Amino acid sequence: MKIGIKDFLYQIRFFLIPYLILLAICLIIKLNFTKDEIYYTVNTRHSDWADFIAPYVTDIGDGLTTIALSAILLLFSYRKAFLLASTYAITSILAQVIKHIFDAPRPKLYFANHLKGIYFIKGVNILSFHSFPSGHTVTAFSTAIVILYFLKNKQWGLLLLLVAACVGYSRMYLSEHFFEDVTIGSIIGVVVTIPWLIWIDNKQFLHTAKWNKGLLKNS
Repeated sequence: MKIGIKDFLYQIRFFLIPYLILLAICLIIKLNFTKDEIYYTVNTRHSDWADFIAPYVTDIGDGLTTIALSAILLLFSYRKAFLLASTYAITSILAQVIKHIFDAPRPKLYFANHLKGIYFIKGVNILSFHSFPSGHTVTAFSTAIVILYFLKNKQWGLLLLLVAACVGYSRMYLSEHFFEDVTIGSIIGVVVTIPWLIWIDNKQFLHTAKWNKGLLKNS
């Protein structure tokens, strides 16, 4: 099976087109408001139900979630498990490299002299360093694209985008990241995942009978 970039982009169009619109909106927001203004706009809007659900939403973008999904896929298809795991490895390593290059402060450290005016959710461990980019957002958008690639019904792309976007927003809501961290995180997740999947899934060995088996599917 050979897939070209046009075919791939067409397959994920229900994710990609709305994402590009969302990205344009993010750019407009960034051009019109400062980093601090965007942060405080999010931070001053909170509720009990959002405080409860946000930590669970953010966990969707945790690397352990993608690793768990890869382990489940391993039961049915070595190829799909490899594609998801390798994509996670590539994107997460890149995100960590960029984090350490920029070593940007997270909101807790950035606003260290104004913490009394910031709302934090009780029981959430707030980090201080390596804010840029948001690794959870990178993983959420990357994993969403891989999952959509596996699905027969590509219209699920819009829902997957919504889930990934909610993960990104949860990182801001929890005061773990800034708007810029999340926006760039989504771009990294999308821009790196697409060429990687196209390149790696065009490798002939992944389409042999052995790789299309799983631990529960040996014949």
